[in-house]
Amino acid sequence: MTPEELYRSPNALAPHYGRFRVAERLLLTGHSHQAWPDRGFDGQRRAWLDAAERVDEKWECAFQRAERVRRGFARLLGDATGEIALGASTHDLVVRFLSALPIRERPRLVTTDGEFHTIRRQLDRLAEEGIELEKVARDPVETVAERLAARVDARTSALLVSSVLYRDARIVHGLGETYRACERLGVPLLVDAYHSLDVVPFDLAGEGLEGAFVVGGGYKYCQLGEGNCFLRLPPGCEMRPVITGWFAEFGALTATGPGTATGSGADPGLDPGPDPGLDPAPQAVAYGSGAARFAGSTYDPTSHYRAAEVFDFFDEMGLTPAFLREVSRHQIGVLADRFDALDADPAIIARDRSVDLAGIGGFLALGTPHAEALSRLLRERGVLTDFRGETLRFGPAPYLSDAQLAAAVEALGEAVRTLD
Repeated sequence: MTPEELYRSPNALAPHYGRFRVAERLLLTGHSHQAWPDRGFDGQRRAWLDAAERVDEKWECAFQRAERVRRGFARLLGDATGEIALGASTHDLVVRFLSALPIRERPRLVTTDGEFHTIRRQLDRLAEEGIELEKVARDPVETVAERLAARVDARTSALLVSSVLYRDARIVHGLGETYRACERLGVPLLVDAYHSLDVVPFDLAGEGLEGAFVVGGGYKYCQLGEGNCFLRLPPGCEMRPVITGWFAEFGALTATGPGTATGSGADPGLDPGPDPGLDPAPQAVAYGSGAARFAGSTYDPTSHYRAAEVFDFFDEMGLTPAFLREVSRHQIGVLADRFDALDADPAIIARDRSVDLAGIGGFLALGTPHAEALSRLLRERGVLTDFRGETLRFGPAPYLSDAQLAAAVEALGEAVRTLD
């Protein structure tokens, strides 16, 4: 498959998304929720059938799917050395990460004022409880990595930053420099790569981030749907997060039940010792190795069945991060050119032409005080978009043709004219 096959009508990928009817609808929310390929439905159905046939012995199959999901995320990160912990949401995983920090000794966190609500809200709430929080301005984005590096000190517990800003899709370059500053002081760096995965290639070695923590998920560009998020741990991580579930203890418990399955983090060869629930003597809480240190507890594995099928589908179709980046840049260019041709009143809606299109991720951000109204008017015209504050966001996806993108911007022109 070539990129050109995706630009024309009909789009060559569209038939694989029949249940989402992508050829019939103008779905421009690809930065938030892309359509799922039909293969995902096959995985979801298999999860139900495995449960029906195997009952509680379904976990062996479930953990195989979880391992496939780990491999899929590791491939997107170019990661051959780290460990991948899975979670239902990035918030679950960020909270576990925060709970592992030496907050008493280092009561300071550093971030930017451009983080998604997962990080933004949680850190703001911690600040209300007395944790020192410093937010570095996201603008100018060209220097944010350097400015973050300058704010790390010996009292800092962690630094948290996005690789692509969620509000306007601008790419944050130079995070390797930020990591080196953190490394010198023993400060963990957590990179939120959600808006990079499968739309802006994110290579840990190439970015100099082999020692960083990375959080992200599959709800957006990966097309995995809900319940598929991850936390990448650097090699040799021995953190002891406070907020974990009993799966984090698999390596120290008797090898029975679901803990014996491949990919669960269990090590049946270890002597579990006394049952920690019965031993009256106080003992340190046990942890498994690697990603198991950040594990939760019993969960619904359906999402992993779906995700495993989608990862396989992407591999079979050749939908690599580099290929998808080429398609995305073309589509953003089409949207930008069509928008420029509208010659709209900049007081009503405008795009920031000072930002090179090569410097943004997977969506086109348009500034307008009428963002909410325009998103509603577009929905009435059959175009799904979303907005953040005074930013209207157009997020294409690889299964949309150029003609569909042009039709979406034409509908925007009609909506803008109703505001004149």
